[in-house]
Amino acid sequence: MTARPELEQQVLDRIESFRRRKPTLREERITMAHGAGGKATHTLIEAVFLETFRNPLLEPLEDQAVFSVNGARLACTTDSFVVSPLFFPGGDIGDLAVNGTVNDLAVAGARPLYLTAGFILEEGFPTADLQRIASSMARDAAAVGVQIVTGDTKVVERGKADGCFINTSGIGVVERDIHLGAAAVRPGDAILVSGPIGDHGITIMLARGELDLVSDLTSDTAPLHALVSRVLDATTAVHAMRDATRGGVATILNEVAASADVSMVVDENAVPVRAEVRGACEILGIDPLYAACEGRLVAFVAGEAAEVALAAMKNDPLGREAAIVGTVRAESPGLVLLKTQFGGTRIVDMLVGDPLPRIC
Repeated sequence: MTARPELEQQVLDRIESFRRRKPTLREERITMAHGAGGKATHTLIEAVFLETFRNPLLEPLEDQAVFSVNGARLACTTDSFVVSPLFFPGGDIGDLAVNGTVNDLAVAGARPLYLTAGFILEEGFPTADLQRIASSMARDAAAVGVQIVTGDTKVVERGKADGCFINTSGIGVVERDIHLGAAAVRPGDAILVSGPIGDHGITIMLARGELDLVSDLTSDTAPLHALVSRVLDATTAVHAMRDATRGGVATILNEVAASADVSMVVDENAVPVRAEVRGACEILGIDPLYAACEGRLVAFVAGEAAEVALAAMKNDPLGREAAIVGTVRAESPGLVLLKTQFGGTRIVDMLVGDPLPRIC
């Protein structure tokens, strides 16, 4: 009779083999799941865009590209925002556009400099709402110290869009001698989260008014450049950082585990989650690890420097509830395991469906 540990290892080996298969896009039509940030999104990106546009800067599949021009190291990113509703407790689509772009630059260790803004507007969209969105973007850009230097506007017929979509690009300069990225993550690294997770995703769900729930919860949308700078000032042992947006922390962990060829072990009790978020997730049947954030990052830091990095996070207003939530390991590469609050262990896979559509 086969021993239980051997059976468990066989299961892990089969999962690992499955994950290493070359991605193939089997669907004949794009579905909402292709935009949810999980497995379908990654298959779409790797099977279509990466295969078609493949080059050394794109291949790491980070949220930005870092390259040198005349001796200066620059970071470049682009993003699109299609949230519904456009205005929600704690922010609006304009806040997301600026903060989301700034954060993609910041987690590469870059100082954000310039942004672009492209607007796709639906015929009949209220100009007062457009002014409100633009004002949010101007306010947030000024607070970060970046300028919106160019853009574009298109208008489509009524019914061909959902009010307002925004596309942004960002340029920043990497002034430190650092090279952050998922491929740099190593066994023994500690996994840190900068604060409570899932606030944004659950806020958006409640703001739609489709659920008979009342909460004072607000989106966590915020720029992370100052927090990142504090951590990088405190230690040179940071290997990678990601802001947890679509697909939440679970997706980040799976992406990094696959890229670095390592596994992750996370302690469920250590993951900061607000009571309101946890309660709403239980009602909705959603795991908070998959709920989106817009002002939280996940950092991978050498184990011996974890407490230093944590203290630096806690010294920033956006990191006061930061926590060390897990470790990176060598065995069973590609897997993310969660030690549950009930004492068991389960696999945290990449999101398959689309439980939180249009959250960013």
